[in-house]
Amino acid sequence: MCPDCRQPLAACRCREIAAAAARPAGDGVVRVGRESKGRGGKAVTLVRGLPLAGAELEALGKQLRSACGAGGTVKDGVVEVQGDHRDRVVAWLAQQRPEWVVKRVG
Repeated sequence: MCPDCRQPLAACRCREIAAAAARPAGDGVVRVGRESKGRGGKAVTLVRGLPLAGAELEALGKQLRSACGAGGTVKDGVVEVQGDHRDRVVAWLAQQRPEWVVKRVG
């Protein structure tokens, strides 16, 4: 018996429900833009709308930063890459994840 839903383990759906809840919500479009506000005039490439969470998002952020040869971070589900690398990021995402719709904004 599952301790959470009190169903037999073969019929338990708790893990599936938890995985669906952990998946970030969005419209399915990955948006790549540039921002410099609040950064002392320095440009930063922002990647929003990635359908990943947790460790997967961190790993993708590391791959993006190494592909661009720049530093950056992952904050609140948004990957930040130092510098203006919009074209490179869009091309890399389209090549690595062709199932995603990637748009350049701004």
